Amino acid sequence: MTLDMLKAFGADVTEGMNRCMDNEEFYLRLIKAAMEDGAFEALGGALSASDTEKAFEEAHKLKGVLGNLSLTPIYEPLAELTELLRHKTPGDYEGLYGAAMEKKNELKALLEQ
Repeated sequence: MTLDMLKAFGADVTEGMNRCMDNEEFYLRLIKAAMEDGAFEALGGALSASDTEKAFEEAHKLKGVLGNLSLTPIYEPLAELTELLRHKTPGDYEGLYGAAMEKKNELKALLEQ
């Protein structure tokens, strides 16, 4: 994966690199680790079980990680999901989770290139 590929994906690479002290290797390593984080699956499991407390915890954790890495295409649906869960507002939890997972899988495919 290259920074140009991340930019094309929609990540704010400049912001993400700034947070990683402009260390490209470190930034890419953090992205790879984030894509392998079990929190994505834990969030899906909590949503399936209608455990909104656990779902909020996992969504909030992922939102922080993805926000710090500036992975906007995955961050945005998770941020929306996090706020719905925070306020226990009914909404399309599964749809937002699905949108985030779609983008996560897209990024994982890029990581393999």
